[in-house]
Amino acid sequence: MKINAQMKKVLVISAVFLFMVTMTGCRVATNPDGTIKLITPETTFSETMSSENWFNALLVWPMAQFINKLTPKIGSVGALALLTVLVNAVLLVVTLKSQIQQQQMQLIQPELDRIQKKYEGRTDEVSRQKQAAELNKLYQKYNLNPLGAIATTFLQFPLVIALYHAVQRSSLLKSTPFMGLSMETSPLNGMRAHSWGYLAIFLVMLISQCITMFLPRWMAKKRAEEEARKHHRSVQPSKSSTQSNMMMIYMVVLFAFIGLTLPAAMSIYWTIYSIVNIVKMFVVQSIIQKQGA
Repeated sequence: MKINAQMKKVLVISAVFLFMVTMTGCRVATNPDGTIKLITPETTFSETMSSENWFNALLVWPMAQFINKLTPKIGSVGALALLTVLVNAVLLVVTLKSQIQQQQMQLIQPELDRIQKKYEGRTDEVSRQKQAAELNKLYQKYNLNPLGAIATTFLQFPLVIALYHAVQRSSLLKSTPFMGLSMETSPLNGMRAHSWGYLAIFLVMLISQCITMFLPRWMAKKRAEEEARKHHRSVQPSKSSTQSNMMMIYMVVLFAFIGLTLPAAMSIYWTIYSIVNIVKMFVVQSIIQKQGA
């Protein structure tokens, strides 16, 4: 079975994800009865290190305690928002170069699609060499390393997973209401009880996720239209673009299902995380534009 470029990309990202999950011990710590083991203000570093593992002690515990310490002062959502911003600021500083490459790869996707479509179905050695040469020329034009963008995924997963765990394990985050709503109640159960504030939390989360997923495609499409106008040609939708859109729709449906069933605290976390990522996209985009000016 022939694997296209889009499928290769999905497989690579999936492999990276599975590797990082294995390396960081992704499973959330639980009690003997299967419930999530909460980190309270009284939980110590040495206790976490001795009873759990280095990942939880060095990364999850400090983040959960950060939320626990600030929740009484600025509220659960305020503490979560501040932690999310700080973690992403650290990630942006550490992975700025690879994030720029990652976003540039998305912006040149229409040009990659054009080259792949040009040689579609041509499997002879000469055509493959010509395709490789055109792709290399394109990468050199924008000073890109196709594998460089993957470094972002490797570098940010441990912190992102730790933040995800901290949200689930912070005792004060889960026990402190937001606008009168329990953070331990799922949006689905909240709506069943006719508490429509949970519906608002769910919809805001879903909208922010959609923007995060589709914004890079919109940016790439806008760039393709600008390039097409310069060269007096029209933009043709590619097969890989259609496949990518279908994959993102699938991801939105998956997030909708997960968001409905998990505690509301997770929906609020995903909303804040999405907003921060949207801001990061525009920051990186402005850097790219300045570099190209």
